[in-house]
Amino acid sequence: MSHELLAVIWFGLWGLLWAVYFVLDGYTLGTGMLFPFLTKNKQERNQLQEAIGPFWGGNEVWLITAGGATFAAFPLTYANMFSYLYTPLMLILFALFFRATGLEFMHKDDSPKWQSSWKWAFTVSSFLIALLFGVAFANLFDGLLIGETGYKGTLLSLFHPYGLLGGILFVVMFLLSGSLWVQLKTSGVVAQRAAKLTKSLAMTTAMVVAIFLVATANRTPIFENYIVMPILWLLPLLALAASLSIIIFTIRRRIGLAFTAICTTIFMLMATGFVGMFPNMLPSKIDPAFGTTLYEAAGSQLNLTIMLVVALICVPIVILYQLWSYRIFKDKITKDAAKGY
Repeated sequence: MSHELLAVIWFGLWGLLWAVYFVLDGYTLGTGMLFPFLTKNKQERNQLQEAIGPFWGGNEVWLITAGGATFAAFPLTYANMFSYLYTPLMLILFALFFRATGLEFMHKDDSPKWQSSWKWAFTVSSFLIALLFGVAFANLFDGLLIGETGYKGTLLSLFHPYGLLGGILFVVMFLLSGSLWVQLKTSGVVAQRAAKLTKSLAMTTAMVVAIFLVATANRTPIFENYIVMPILWLLPLLALAASLSIIIFTIRRRIGLAFTAICTTIFMLMATGFVGMFPNMLPSKIDPAFGTTLYEAAGSQLNLTIMLVVALICVPIVILYQLWSYRIFKDKITKDAAKGY
């Protein structure tokens, strides 16, 4: 297998890992953002903690894998990414820390102030992770201010209207995913509160997805690859169709199908972006020559070959383990039986 083909395969795997991470962690981040608004007492908080407790750590394995794959398969991309975007990536890292500690520490003490502080740490950090990742990937789709000598922008330059739109998109999609997951995994008043939010979140998500796709077409070069190969237009169309179908499924109370549809929406939007970026990994909006392509960033042929063999062995094991965990913890959680995290 040629080095060029291996690089293309790993670009596809790189995009796939990020897409799977956002699909899986989307509902846990959404549950975190909704946490203080769906729960009124400790037992209800226990119910939501137990709804995501067995899964969130496994979901973050995909984030670690995506980062590891970037480091190992595309070392130049990894180096440039942490050089150009050091501050926003560190903010995401600290938000991940506080998200974990918020969930872990919330009920370590009976003090109301202690519980309230960690509850809000969990919620705010979940929101920041969703927002900052949305801003980051919107900027990747739009292109970064990369010049001949490196990154020319600042943290604030990432928060332009299209970048903020990407952040809002991730937040509303994950909120919707979380509200649906709560209904699938819990019963009682907590699930009822989530159901009251779902319809408005579904309509908001469909609207923001449509606006984001229009903005992407008008502002970014993402759809240039689609003009060359028109069949690729199926990706954004499927994303839009899936987002609209959520409204129908929600009205009909088909919560399982609605959750499948939001997962499809997230996956197809990420696929739309990565296919449109190809072969760029860190595109420059100043001059395409200053960006980083997958061919420039790829590791050696031997390195990519070994990694591909390892991935073909280990990834199915991770998938089987996660499927097993979802089967083991498939039952709905009641308020009275909830033991927390």
